[in-house]
Amino acid sequence: MPLNKWGCLTDRKGVISMLTIYTASSSASCRKALAWLDEHKIPYRERNLTQESITLEELRGILMMTETGTNEIISKRCEAYKLLTTSLDDLSLNELYELIKTHPTLLRRPILLDEKRLQIGFNDDDIRRFIPRAIRRLEMIEARMKSGL
Repeated sequence: MPLNKWGCLTDRKGVISMLTIYTASSSASCRKALAWLDEHKIPYRERNLTQESITLEELRGILMMTETGTNEIISKRCEAYKLLTTSLDDLSLNELYELIKTHPTLLRRPILLDEKRLQIGFNDDDIRRFIPRAIRRLEMIEARMKSGL
């Protein structure tokens, strides 16, 4: 994928392919993900959820990309979840949004997404899918050459 004049990845039509990462300042997983993106020179837009609430549109977009809905994005280990008296399945989207807006720690972090992919949490192997395919192919060729295959 080519870069535009601002250094962002673009598709053949020149559309910017920007990765968004939702983070929290206190999260070690978020720091690892940000360091990994920087190391691999992948442009991203960071949204620190402890400083700025997620919007209803952003939440809707994330949920649309999940396979299991709220089960995928909600942290069941956080204190706010343990104090819930109602099932998340019983909440409307607006009620869920208000709950997350009030308790941003309910969201698992980091959340990485672009137009086609979603990743919840940091996993060193899974995050590689955000590397452009052409670069992944080159890395695979280099690895095979080094291993003598």
